[in-house]
Amino acid sequence: MAKILQLPISAPSKFGYKRANKNKGDNLEKKGQLNLFFQTEAPIVHLPSRFSPFEEALMLDERGNSKAKEAYLKAIDAGDEAADAYCNLGILESKSGNSAKAFDCFSNSLKLETRHFESHYNLGNLYFEEEDLKLAKLHYEIAVEIDPVFPNVYFNLGLVHALIGNYNEAIVSLSKFRELAHEKEGIKADILILKLKGSIKEKAK
Repeated sequence: MAKILQLPISAPSKFGYKRANKNKGDNLEKKGQLNLFFQTEAPIVHLPSRFSPFEEALMLDERGNSKAKEAYLKAIDAGDEAADAYCNLGILESKSGNSAKAFDCFSNSLKLETRHFESHYNLGNLYFEEEDLKLAKLHYEIAVEIDPVFPNVYFNLGLVHALIGNYNEAIVSLSKFRELAHEKEGIKADILILKLKGSIKEKAK
């Protein structure tokens, strides 16, 4: 694994993983549908047929239910949004400390859908955590090509550029994040950009 270079600045942490949902299972209660999961480990109430295996898995996942892994595997076996299911399973494996399994899940997602945005973005995060900045950068850059308006990927890409000493490229990425992000989130990019510009001036002396 590549060694992370020390920044001459205090770098904020990167943005975390992004769950794939294809707008399924979002805000079901707001749409007038009953919340079938009252507690994290509550028994599963029989779901109406209008919910697909992936939707069931996603609802469990969003509520932190430990049965989500099993449900995603069922969705994969059923061929229901398998690329998304592998992606979200990869996040769960990563959070459980199973990096090797997480890599496999994200890779399987990309085998099914080579331009799966969330899997590229999440692989970037996983490689970042494993200190392989070259591959983190690669997957973040692919993610940017697929979805050029998702702000978090620009911030994480900016951090990678900064860590490997590409300060100008870091400023470009962080400025793009600043343009797309909410005002509150943009502040940390402003601070980092100022410090990077200061480092560039110091190097130029």
